[in-house]
Amino acid sequence: MKIIQSSKSETLQNSAVTIGTFDGVHIGHQKIIKRLIDTAKKEGLESVVLTFFPHPRMVLQNDADIKLINTIKERQDILDELGLDCLFLKQFTKDFSRWSAEDFVQKLLVNQLNAKKVIIGYDHHFGRNRSANIDDLKAFGEQYNFEVEEISAQDVNDVSVSSTKIRKALLEGDIANANSYLGYNFMLNGIVVKGKGLGKNIGYPTANLYIEEAYKLIPKQGVYIVQSTISNKRVYGMMNIGQNPTVNNSQSQNIEIHFFDFNRSIYNLELKIELLVRIRDEKKFDSIETLSQQLEQDKITSLAYIKNLDGK
Repeated sequence: MKIIQSSKSETLQNSAVTIGTFDGVHIGHQKIIKRLIDTAKKEGLESVVLTFFPHPRMVLQNDADIKLINTIKERQDILDELGLDCLFLKQFTKDFSRWSAEDFVQKLLVNQLNAKKVIIGYDHHFGRNRSANIDDLKAFGEQYNFEVEEISAQDVNDVSVSSTKIRKALLEGDIANANSYLGYNFMLNGIVVKGKGLGKNIGYPTANLYIEEAYKLIPKQGVYIVQSTISNKRVYGMMNIGQNPTVNNSQSQNIEIHFFDFNRSIYNLELKIELLVRIRDEKKFDSIETLSQQLEQDKITSLAYIKNLDGK
């Protein structure tokens, strides 16, 4: 899959385009993107997702609190796996937000993407103050020689409902439901950094995950069963999101993974951690001994779950 930054002058040959944030690239999004890819193949066009980054709210409302299901890199990887030809990343700026609807169509869809087909939701709005709608886009299509294919109200509703449900499920720690809406395991990508070694001291060494992107949604604090791939080998573990109240009581949130049957240094390694299920809340224990007993029970619970998973 090609990734084109809008700041580059690169243009495409005849393309089929859909437009949106596609945060999560969940099963509703996948339905639209597969339709785009199939249409592009049938009509000899290049399949293109036009998306915007940073999120418009980050720019227009200076909303640092907005949390997204995917980082932009995660979104790229998922779209690539779906078989998309090209991801076109338009940098969202205040200047761009002031473009007229015709500027948007002419500069982006026509001049840079060479759009011959645009697959878009019935309720899509674009241009300055989002003043233009799908009827305006169809009129521009007649003027600039591209066809507009409308996504139905039902499909658009499925997409918006799914995104809301996924965020809600993640914030409640309901990973099973979130994963069912996503169509894949929710993931956290980050770099393994040195911690305080507290886990190692009680027999449960952990990899401390640092996530650079502050806008990445982090699920509810607690203990999760997870999997990752390290050196082309799948490894399982249990992960804690929280403040380590028994041994550390940090004011900042930490993400720590204890991998089972794994004993090697992975500092500075970039890991993708896939969350499978949440098994309990984080809590403060009366003693290190009580914490160790709970961790042993967490491990038993995790290994039983993993055994059942591998046995399917």
